[in-house]
Amino acid sequence: MQQSGFARIKSLRDQLSGSDKKIADYILDHANSVQGLTIKGLADAVNVSTATISRFVKRIGFSSFREFSLSLTAVMQPDNAFFGEIENNDDTNAIVNKVFKGGENALSSTFNLIPTESWDTACAWIINARKLGFFGIGGSSIVALDGYHKFLRTPIDAEQHPDYDVQLMQAVRMRDTDVAIVVSHSGRNLDTLKITRQLKANNVKVIAITAYVNSTLAKLADLVLPSSAEEINIRSESMSSLLAQLAIIDSLFTLVGVHLGPDTLEIVDSIRQAIDHTRE
Repeated sequence: MQQSGFARIKSLRDQLSGSDKKIADYILDHANSVQGLTIKGLADAVNVSTATISRFVKRIGFSSFREFSLSLTAVMQPDNAFFGEIENNDDTNAIVNKVFKGGENALSSTFNLIPTESWDTACAWIINARKLGFFGIGGSSIVALDGYHKFLRTPIDAEQHPDYDVQLMQAVRMRDTDVAIVVSHSGRNLDTLKITRQLKANNVKVIAITAYVNSTLAKLADLVLPSSAEEINIRSESMSSLLAQLAIIDSLFTLVGVHLGPDTLEIVDSIRQAIDHTRE
């Protein structure tokens, strides 16, 4: 399933300039109407030539304007839609298939968004950290807890708490030898941003996991591991983005676990033995 034009533009926007950036901004600012425009209509709206539009869509990975236009239509939804592409006449199989396809698309798009250098940097920071803190509010706390749960199986000293006040106190106590992983789908949650600013005031290295690379959280962070989803507007916590964020956590855990080798295996075996005693 190909990534939509909206998601592709959002992921590449920081790399665009000149006419390409002008076109990208227009499309994102007019998401509810742009899918109906012809190549000439879009060119007239942005005040560029049709050739410029054609080069733009190829530059962001589409073979033609038609393919690009269809990718926009595929993710359009009514303003009051909560379940995205789900239609009233969809049967059980169709609904489940769309949910799974959305998850598959978010995972493949996220994989393509994060360069190897970012994984290597994040891994090195975590391995050398005195303490690793996980932070997330609301739905993002699920990802933070998953990260904490996994990194308990490594030699890394990790911490996480679901309560905002406790998270803020933890941020106050962290210092420049520590690393924080801050999770927020929108990157705009005010409580999350307050925690992040406290971390930055303490010179803590901040790794942000967010679907919006131009958000305030992304700009505050030292490193961004973007998660991809097909939402055009932020209406609710993204189900597909959550899957992608959990995959990012899994990848970080696996990278760190492999690098630390025997030390990780020793802890994993000890935890497994302890848990086995609680089972029949």
